[in-house]
Amino acid sequence: MPVTGPVKTAHLKSAASRAAEFAVQIKNLDITFATDGGDVAAVRGVNLDVRPGEVLAIVGESGSGKTVTARSILGLLPETARVDGAVILSGTDVVGLSRRKVRELRGVEAAMIFQEPSAALNPVYTVGWQLTEGLRAHGKVSKKDARATAIDMLRKVGIPDPEKRIDEYPHQFSGGQKQRIVIAMALSLEPSVIIADEPTTALDVTVQAEILDLLRTLRDEFGTAIVLITHNMGVVADLADRVAVMYHGEIVETAPVRELFASPKDEYTKLLLAAVPRLEIVDRQYRDNPAAEPVVVAQGLEIEYPGRFGRKGFVAVHDVDFEIGPGEVLGLVGESGSGKTTIGRAMAGLTKVTGGSLRVLGTDLATASEREFRPMRRELGFVFQDPATSFNPLLTIAQCVAEPLIVHGAARDAGAARDKVDELLEAVQLPAAYGDRFPHELSGGQRQRASLARALALDPKLLIADEPTSALDVSVQARVLELFAELQERFGFAALFITHDLAVVDVLAHRIVVLHNGEIAEQGPTAKVLGSPQDPYTKRLLASLPIPDPVEQAARRASRLAGDLSEDL
Repeated sequence: MPVTGPVKTAHLKSAASRAAEFAVQIKNLDITFATDGGDVAAVRGVNLDVRPGEVLAIVGESGSGKTVTARSILGLLPETARVDGAVILSGTDVVGLSRRKVRELRGVEAAMIFQEPSAALNPVYTVGWQLTEGLRAHGKVSKKDARATAIDMLRKVGIPDPEKRIDEYPHQFSGGQKQRIVIAMALSLEPSVIIADEPTTALDVTVQAEILDLLRTLRDEFGTAIVLITHNMGVVADLADRVAVMYHGEIVETAPVRELFASPKDEYTKLLLAAVPRLEIVDRQYRDNPAAEPVVVAQGLEIEYPGRFGRKGFVAVHDVDFEIGPGEVLGLVGESGSGKTTIGRAMAGLTKVTGGSLRVLGTDLATASEREFRPMRRELGFVFQDPATSFNPLLTIAQCVAEPLIVHGAARDAGAARDKVDELLEAVQLPAAYGDRFPHELSGGQRQRASLARALALDPKLLIADEPTSALDVSVQARVLELFAELQERFGFAALFITHDLAVVDVLAHRIVVLHNGEIAEQGPTAKVLGSPQDPYTKRLLASLPIPDPVEQAARRASRLAGDLSEDL
């Protein structure tokens, strides 16, 4: 799938870019941040290089320095950062360049796919305006040609009906669709280097497979170098040529992808690979109590978003039936835009139910007023998909986690709640001292752990978790999943677990509901749905799940391509 359009940017590439042996070369990189508590060394003595047409994956725990290292390539570090060493992009050392010179390189020589799309997109501009802005800033391009290229890019990254949706705003797209838009923005100027910071974190497995195919096409057909930052070892196995493992700001191991998976040398690398979740078809028995009333009952559930300016509304959820019993974990899986998050928000009273019935903790949300439902909110916990936008940036992490306790009268103020907050932070593997930091001072994975701590603050009867482990590296993900299972077993709360990671839902869920285009494609016990799927869509989800084994993944990809070719013939 070639990434071309009316706008040609080859003339913008420098001679140095075309001739450089390395697309990116990092030498003796040290990055230190000045904070109120003293200097923090985020990166120490890093040496890396990426050749044209090569995919280098950088893996490691949250806070290991992966994203900071990658951002140094585009000069995207804050003013509090002190950078020593050399970062050579297409023959030009970025360290010490003026802002104007660095701005000229961005988009043309290198572009970045950011981890959190909601933070990367401007909420007051349409996605079309944001796509064409970069095109017109770096060349003499007419509005008509820029718009045509933007539509083409949206189509290539899988946005349906791009001619219409180009004029919509970011909030009108699902989390996965927003990530696709960010990817389209990065690809629009055909850069020599793409820095992909968790590019498939918010995507379901089928779209993830398509995006990986797109990135592979860029590498194979256009010689684009890709720096891939991810915690998904299945993605690494599927796409990467070489892997660099980071731990506490240092590179502990670098090796070709097959060699690293087959015989890792460093102890941390071994622990990282051992923590990777794998689809094992676990039969988790739910101890049903027929006398107990279900925590959640949906019957013929309909949710429609109203149209604007007299346009017809959009039906996000149609004729959905399911139940969640006391202490049961229900996994809700499906593509982005399938209605998963909409159902979760409706259960929390954040989205209006427009048809059918949705009873949550004995209250029918289709007919209940906000005043009637408000007392039940203390019995609910919610882990949002995007931790960057769910925290108040003006409050410390401790104040954010204490907020539910204060709002519902369980604590007088943040100071009185601090002991409980420290206990919650420790439970999600965050040091209590992190409570004094602000959200922007934590990595994406650390913010998601803090979000989980906040959801558990009031010991809820029902926890709604919207992609709670999507931003976590595999080692932390394994610990959080163990923690989630332990807390759920101890306290007995019911949970709706929304995810696109089938290996994760296999570990936790008693039952699974598979959503497709707002309707239920299949539901049943976890072992039955994953072990013997009946619906073609469920089978496609399972076939698209990347396996953390580069040899097996390559064989699966070859088999899939052979199948596609035979269908074409």
